[in-house]
Amino acid sequence: MQYLNFDKTSIYKKLPEHARKTFSFKNSLDAKRVENCIVPMAAGLKYSWAAKAVDDECVKLLQELADETELTAKYKALLNGEMMNTGEKRKVLHHLLRGEQGQPVIENGKNIGDFYRKELSRFCDFAKAVHDNKYKGTTGKPFSTVIQIGIGGSDLGPRALYLALDNWAETGGKKKLSAKFISNVDPDDASQIISSSPLDQCLFILVSKSGTTQETLANELFVKDKLAKAGLDPSKHMIAVTSETSPLARNSAYLDSFYIDDYIGGRYSSSSAVGGCVLSLAFGPDVFREFLAGAAEADKLALEKDIKKNAALLDALIGVWERNFLKLPYTAVLPYSQALSRFPAHLQQMDMESNGKRVSRDGEPINYETGPVIFGEPGTNGQHSFYQLLHQGTSVIPLQFIGFTESQRGDDVTVDNSISQKKLAANLAAQIVAFAKGQESGDRNKEFPGGRPSSLIYGKRLTPSVLGNLLAHYENKVMFQGFVWNVNSFDQEGVQLGKILTKKVLSGNYGDSALEAYSKLLGVI
Repeated sequence: MQYLNFDKTSIYKKLPEHARKTFSFKNSLDAKRVENCIVPMAAGLKYSWAAKAVDDECVKLLQELADETELTAKYKALLNGEMMNTGEKRKVLHHLLRGEQGQPVIENGKNIGDFYRKELSRFCDFAKAVHDNKYKGTTGKPFSTVIQIGIGGSDLGPRALYLALDNWAETGGKKKLSAKFISNVDPDDASQIISSSPLDQCLFILVSKSGTTQETLANELFVKDKLAKAGLDPSKHMIAVTSETSPLARNSAYLDSFYIDDYIGGRYSSSSAVGGCVLSLAFGPDVFREFLAGAAEADKLALEKDIKKNAALLDALIGVWERNFLKLPYTAVLPYSQALSRFPAHLQQMDMESNGKRVSRDGEPINYETGPVIFGEPGTNGQHSFYQLLHQGTSVIPLQFIGFTESQRGDDVTVDNSISQKKLAANLAAQIVAFAKGQESGDRNKEFPGGRPSSLIYGKRLTPSVLGNLLAHYENKVMFQGFVWNVNSFDQEGVQLGKILTKKVLSGNYGDSALEAYSKLLGVI
């Protein structure tokens, strides 16, 4: 396999010429196109690209792009344990958390898949024991609330997934414990969460792979101080998720420790104990395993070479087409599901931390655009917020909608001859067409230019397997785009400089007059 910068491939020279040709999906979007532009996904979902600026010739060129850059072959190499994180010289094995799609991965005589399966069984067994009241807090009361302490990938993904399944679990009688999250080093975050919870019935999950994350350890000490002042033994109220080599491992300060390793990047860790502990405690191990099964099914479909049968690959390539050749630097993720309210925030980290790179996987400067800016909010809230700019602003921003035909709870009311779920779906259908076709008017203030491209992922109902599929779809999309751009999607050096300077400020060794001046403004000194 070859790892070439995108502008060194032969297909890179063909795509700009096609971009100069006029294809107006605004005038081509009709029932036939909608029916013909659908790709099946896992767990009953479907991906629609009918409202994208992509014609048949473009699809052929994108297939040529996928073939020349050997995207599925590189995915197989990743699955088989090749070193894909070139910056940190590590394998990338988050797919292995949900099942082996490639050959077994052996490192130093250790079967990594077996290690992940062992940890899955261990934290699932722990969750069952908590549900059976085999673990109790200092006062002997059963745990009623689980609170995760972590930041970045240790918070955004697990929090988004918990919120996505909370209604579903409660309605189906699957909810075991309530879950809350502490992430920000701002003491108001931890204080507010702790004050709203019965401390003697709280089980805390401390998540830090290295065991040295500054914000997380500060929040741990904040929590332990509150527990101690309430006369509670912190060691009876806390577990750790960390690496086997961290100071948190096998530590008597915790009821138990569950392990991940350096092959699992933080933003890709929701399928590990990082997400698995809190989801298994909140909803039960069977629900988490169902989530993993949906992700594994999506991972398998992502191996398909034909882009019209591989939703993650097609979605990725259309994103490259828009970013590099239509010169569109943003993407909005718009779920028409309140349960997915924090899903765009998780995707924001996963995408922008992965592909927000300016050098190749070999450290050489690149001369083309890479990852887009990601943002989003659930509909219909966003319609009354930033959609004004999306519809009539000077920038064209590609949109990714997610929608379902049924609500999670099934609790609804009929108003003006339709239930609220129908209204939600009607708004989504209307927005897709409004963005695509626009509106002419003699009043320029009321003109909508249209030509705003969008895709749609849709299904019946948001369930654990559907959620697993959604997560894996976007993880694989980002991975494929990183392969096209020839960047290392699996390190995040961009977060390190700020950490270094923060340590300088807190130690008093500024070494920079501006750093010292800002520290004075903000009361550090």
